[in-house]
Amino acid sequence: MRVIALYSIKGGVGKTAGAVNLAWQSAYHGHRTLLWDLDPQGAASWYFRIRPAIEGGVRTVLKKRLADGIRATDYPGLDLLPADFTYRNLDLLLDAQKKRRRSLSRVADRFSNDYDCLVLDCAPSISLVSENIFRSADLLLHPLVPSTLSVRTLEQLVDFLRQSGLDSLRLLNYFSMVDRQRKMHRDLVEALSLHRSDVLQSAIPSASVVERMGIERRPVATYAPRSAPAVAYRRLWEEVDAAP
Repeated sequence: MRVIALYSIKGGVGKTAGAVNLAWQSAYHGHRTLLWDLDPQGAASWYFRIRPAIEGGVRTVLKKRLADGIRATDYPGLDLLPADFTYRNLDLLLDAQKKRRRSLSRVADRFSNDYDCLVLDCAPSISLVSENIFRSADLLLHPLVPSTLSVRTLEQLVDFLRQSGLDSLRLLNYFSMVDRQRKMHRDLVEALSLHRSDVLQSAIPSASVVERMGIERRPVATYAPRSAPAVAYRRLWEEVDAAP
């Protein structure tokens, strides 16, 4: 099973939209896929019309009965492990564990017989939960909005991975919410793509069709399959799927 974490220190960069659409693409391309909504806000759960709640709350996360909370979505091959608002206390729960930096990795391993791909939608923070996610993931997928502050968060993330001895973690970046009509967006995308080999070619455009996810409550490709964002998410998935 491959574990792909959608993560950013910064909020509002299209992370959850990326997790939802890439999980759908994974299932559409034949992979048995589980999307785990680890963000207490529960946006990914909401997009799939599933109540963001787990029986027993955060205390079930490290217990075998967590799998009982998995719910089928409306899409073949795609299941969801919903969020719960008590996930905001997950740091405290992990801190009490003996191997506190690898606890989530052991949880993720429980799903390996049933799924080919586990997609993690992560809360925007740097915490013990984040470090657990980094140690659980095979691939860290990092969305970037074309802005100086967003690029700065990439530098902070790279520094944190290095200082934590996680240099070997595969990190891939992609641009999100790109407005090609804005010179600053074009310049930042071009400059970072030239200077970093870990920036993917696919970029998600800023478009109202993505914002409609909040109304449609489903992945973009299911209601606007020929739209530029749907095509961009498909190409992004193809790059991610092909990455070593």
